[in-house]
Amino acid sequence: MNERVGPVPEAVQNLQNQLNEAGLGLPEIDFDDTQKAFAHMSDRELKNTVWLFKLMANPNLTNTLSSVGLKAVQWGLPGANWAVENTLYRQFVGGKSLVSCIPTIEKFAEYGVMSLLDYGAEGKESEEDYNTSQSQLLTAIEFASKQPAVPVVTCKITSLARNGLLKELQEADFVFSDELKREYDGAIRRLDAICSVAEKKSVKVFIDAEESWYQDTIDRMATLMMERYNRNRVTVYNTFQLYRHDRLAFLMASHEEAKSKGYMLGAKLVRGAYMEKERERAKEHGYPSPIQPNLAATHDDFNAALRFCLDHYETLASCNASHNRASVKLQAGLIAARNLPRQHEHLNFCQLLGMSDNLTFNLAAAGYNVAKYMVYGPIRDVMPYLVRRAQENKSITGDTSRELGMLQKELKRRKN
Repeated sequence: MNERVGPVPEAVQNLQNQLNEAGLGLPEIDFDDTQKAFAHMSDRELKNTVWLFKLMANPNLTNTLSSVGLKAVQWGLPGANWAVENTLYRQFVGGKSLVSCIPTIEKFAEYGVMSLLDYGAEGKESEEDYNTSQSQLLTAIEFASKQPAVPVVTCKITSLARNGLLKELQEADFVFSDELKREYDGAIRRLDAICSVAEKKSVKVFIDAEESWYQDTIDRMATLMMERYNRNRVTVYNTFQLYRHDRLAFLMASHEEAKSKGYMLGAKLVRGAYMEKERERAKEHGYPSPIQPNLAATHDDFNAALRFCLDHYETLASCNASHNRASVKLQAGLIAARNLPRQHEHLNFCQLLGMSDNLTFNLAAAGYNVAKYMVYGPIRDVMPYLVRRAQENKSITGDTSRELGMLQKELKRRKN
């Protein structure tokens, strides 16, 4: 759900114009209400968060932490784990284990915020690793089934199958050699076991999106699972990255396919996280870039996807996994204006743990379904995720400074 493109003034104004033309106006939610946004934080937690966001606003410190910090943890250098645990880890990770996440899950639930669980390990390359990931996911599903405030577990296909396999299958247009078929069948068995148990336990599974050169394979696997397990209710969600210019059409086509085959579509909507990498690879290999031509096109397609999901909410379950204030306002405003049930299980929002609390907790206070995306796992396993969080906050200077400003505003309010 990572977003490397944030709202710009033009996008906010365009949204306001669209809502005005539709006679909707903006929803009665004040996303600058810091008292509600940070009510779950103690004064000490608030001060620590202010300090960390100031640290992340310094590009040199962030670059050092991203490169040197990652190696220090990998090499087991003295003090490395302690330094990470008391900075990025504390802000962006729920805990080292499922049990250690419980205090945060329960605290958020007091404010009407749900939690989505994501085991942070990635980039695995052996059968033993894949089986371990499957076991971790099954354990998370069992855990979630006993936690009313945990409706979703996130699944990375890349933790269940070799990246090279996914790429080779896409390049071969699913023409299997015996070896590829054996490997693919193993991946499908692991994924099917996860989705089958989730359906029986009434837990939802979000399947993450990846780079375009093996996303088609992931789409096929996700579609197969939806066809099997989204018959009576939506258990499985595929992820649609709207910074790709073909994803809005793919979302609509996926819904048509689901209707024709008698199941419901699950759609998690994000903007995307691999923009630079995608453009560089397209240029290097001489094919058209799959990325939108500009930021405005990404915003337009994302908001069009939101409208499409709301138009078909009875047969399409969606999650607006966005940190973009304009898009969050749009969905909340449309739900309110159309008098749709805010607690309908097909109408959801989520944001990453440690970011955009002003969106999450103000949405919850207004009665919408909203969750925090909670990564968990040992420090060594979640370091790549933490590096991305630090780099993302560094690259979205406007969002980081706005969030820091709200944190400081709340500190000042509490002192007065």
